[in-house]
Amino acid sequence: MKLREVKDILEAEVLVGENELDREIKIAGAADLMSDALALLGEGGALLLTGLVTPQVIRTAEMLDLSAIVFVRGKMPPQETIELARKLNIPLLRTKYPMYEACGKLYNAGLKGRKVEGVL
Repeated sequence: MKLREVKDILEAEVLVGENELDREIKIAGAADLMSDALALLGEGGALLLTGLVTPQVIRTAEMLDLSAIVFVRGKMPPQETIELARKLNIPLLRTKYPMYEACGKLYNAGLKGRKVEGVL
């Protein structure tokens, strides 16, 4: 699925990366704890949905080579988070939907999560 489709499904606003909407999204995961993101999204081409808006989420995305981040519940990250994403070329979007509903919309559209065996 293209990031553009994610944007449309979630009726999201692009905060960073308007010119990166053709990026391919292979899987998605949702987490507010970056340790969970590390466990759930350990491969490139992934999309992270989160309510965490600190620069830490951008650093995690950099480490995991994530394709993009979607902030849920209409959260607006601080300027330092936006600037770091812009510097690292990591697209940021935000949607009005809560995390549960945003995940459901993407799952119903065919975007799956990474299969995880056992307890994380």
